[in-house]
Amino acid sequence: MLGFVTIQDQTPGAGDRLLTAAAERLAAAGMRLAGAVQINTETSPGCDCDMDLRILGDDGLPVRITQSLGLGSQGCRLDTGALAQAVARTESVLARGADLMIVNKFGKQECFGRGFRETIARALAAGIPVLVHVPDEQLPGFHAFAGDLAQPVCADRIDDWCRARLADTAA
Repeated sequence: MLGFVTIQDQTPGAGDRLLTAAAERLAAAGMRLAGAVQINTETSPGCDCDMDLRILGDDGLPVRITQSLGLGSQGCRLDTGALAQAVARTESVLARGADLMIVNKFGKQECFGRGFRETIARALAAGIPVLVHVPDEQLPGFHAFAGDLAQPVCADRIDDWCRARLADTAA
């Protein structure tokens, strides 16, 4: 089962904070998690934040997925090599076994067939439920990928959805 959350709070990082808090609660309750949650760190007022992915189920350091391009640059700050490293570490966790996979975002990279897209598909094929945040602008690409496998999850019902998926796989 593939659950997705879209949120109306347009505050930068709101989806990241939502999934990070959910992952912390679920891990504390004993759920074996795989995936990645994003941690944003403000560098200075008015500047873009640094973005790190914390790999769930992995004790290693977070992976910085942004790169500094210098003042006035207009290019994409995403470090695709670092994203690939985060994906590889997530794959290692999945290979050891997980109850649930959480992915911080189904973003542009996933819409283009990169990023966590194949990892999400592998987890689903292995019967591991996946929860992902999907920004409004990526919904068409997400639905093209997920088809009718995707189930919307209300932000205030994330824990219930995840526990229900755990019960479904145990049955």
